[in-house]
Amino acid sequence: MTDVERATVQIHRLENERVARMYGLELKMLHPWPGLVTPFQGAWCVLRPGDVSMAHAHHDHEIFIVMAGRGRVVGDGQEHEISGGDIAFMRPGTTHHVLNHGDEDFSYYAIWWDRAMAGEFIARDRTPDSDEDAVQAEERV
Repeated sequence: MTDVERATVQIHRLENERVARMYGLELKMLHPWPGLVTPFQGAWCVLRPGDVSMAHAHHDHEIFIVMAGRGRVVGDGQEHEISGGDIAFMRPGTTHHVLNHGDEDFSYYAIWWDRAMAGEFIARDRTPDSDEDAVQAEERV
């Protein structure tokens, strides 16, 4: 386990040069990362002015935590205006996409999870009593 993984507070900074263009927007998987065991995954997402993300549905629950800008989230044909500070929740199976019709970037953090992720987390996670316990927990991942 590295010193960074042992730190009580870990900071992972957004590196714009590592953001990839896919699904009609720019994104970077930020979560999980080595040494961190959680029951969910997440990505930083940015829609540039005029961008429309690819419509899709999946079995996961998903939330968008809007960080900056204004946009619209469309779920099963219903359109909702969202902006910085808002949180949008999509139930499993909801066909959804996001639009940016504004003139500035629209950014949000997407987090998704399902029962399997939660079950795997519960099955493998325990609060490490020592660095050795933390290493053993990481090896099970």
